[in-house]
Amino acid sequence: MRIAVCDDEKEIRDMLAEKIERLYPEAELLLYRAGEELLLADAEPDILLLDIQMSGKNGMETARELRGKSKKTILIFVTALEDFVFQAFDVGAFHYLVKPFDDNKFAEVLGNAVREYEERKSGKADHSDQEKKSLMIMSGGKHITVELEEIIYAEIFDRKIILHTTQEDIEYYGKMKELHKKAGEDFFRPHRAYLVNFNYIKKYDAKTIYLEKGQALMAKQNYGDFVRAYLRYNQRKGKSRWNG
Repeated sequence: MRIAVCDDEKEIRDMLAEKIERLYPEAELLLYRAGEELLLADAEPDILLLDIQMSGKNGMETARELRGKSKKTILIFVTALEDFVFQAFDVGAFHYLVKPFDDNKFAEVLGNAVREYEERKSGKADHSDQEKKSLMIMSGGKHITVELEEIIYAEIFDRKIILHTTQEDIEYYGKMKELHKKAGEDFFRPHRAYLVNFNYIKKYDAKTIYLEKGQALMAKQNYGDFVRAYLRYNQRKGKSRWNG
């Protein structure tokens, strides 16, 4: 397992290196002083701790170029700035660690990344064995079972809920609040009239979520909660999502 640190401050590099060696002495440790140095290296890190504020290429620029070469690296931003947390999705960040942090928090975040690496390596990161959840509704006078994982998004229209699934659109009378509760944490309600499945998001901005089929509105006051929830979803699923 290769764990890399990229930070232009030697003091920070040494501090992170010491923490990593203490927690995972068997890991191969790679240290880089700049984004350019990291991108030119032959060795591909399994886990990368990357600063954002660096001279030359900053962390976001470095991460975008890295993703052009590899989508496998588990990326953890380590920064004193919270302002870039929204952009972290664009490069498939696993976590966003804000300085200052204590040893327990660092050990927790790095431990989660190591477990994700080990699950991917062993092939256990596939969540397909989880029990499929379904929704029973009445539509057109018939009882219909809808697999939740097949719902791309739902919207309220003319006092009905329309389920936009991978196969068809289904209308039924119901309450969005109850649907959201049933759907669980893989779904988010960005606007009172919409419920979206994180798995089908292609890209988003502060006003709109673009899905594999259709789009949903984003209420301004919900944007921050949406971004944080989407980050947690990616961490749970071990996915790297970014807007091309």
